[in-house]
Amino acid sequence: MKKNIAFTVITFLLVFSNSLFSQKKGFYENVQKKNVSKVLDDLNLYASTADFKNYFKLYAEESTFIGTDANEVWNKKEFMAYSKPHFDKGKAWNFTSLKRNITFSADGKYAWFDELLDTQMKLCRGSGVLEKIGTQWKIRQYVLSMTVPNDVSKEIIKIKTPIEDAFISDLKK
Repeated sequence: MKKNIAFTVITFLLVFSNSLFSQKKGFYENVQKKNVSKVLDDLNLYASTADFKNYFKLYAEESTFIGTDANEVWNKKEFMAYSKPHFDKGKAWNFTSLKRNITFSADGKYAWFDELLDTQMKLCRGSGVLEKIGTQWKIRQYVLSMTVPNDVSKEIIKIKTPIEDAFISDLKK
């Protein structure tokens, strides 16, 4: 009888502690999702208000921005140089997140995101990776892509073929 009671108590404690751990992990992940979302929301805000300094504070020193054109693969300094004239006009770009997904590495140091954006180019997709550096989330890679509805993809391919065939040819050399 004592063994059954001890077994029941131990089983209850294990189940209860697992439940608490899961709740704590879920709470921590929700907090981190909010923190990552704030970085991405701030990124959009700072671009729309032409806040060059704060916009680029959100990027890690060793980061990459990949734009919509195949030639647009820049490290942070290159992206800053490209962006500066846009910010100097008083408004860089205006993106609004419509839907966002965030996942984390097992150790909680990296976050991956993808989101649909309402932009001046209509729907775009932002995706990338953030790294937790100290207590702050920093963008390590950001990829901006224009979406192409399947119904018009053949027409789009026709338009871009002459431009991209030349680019592909150069890459193969």
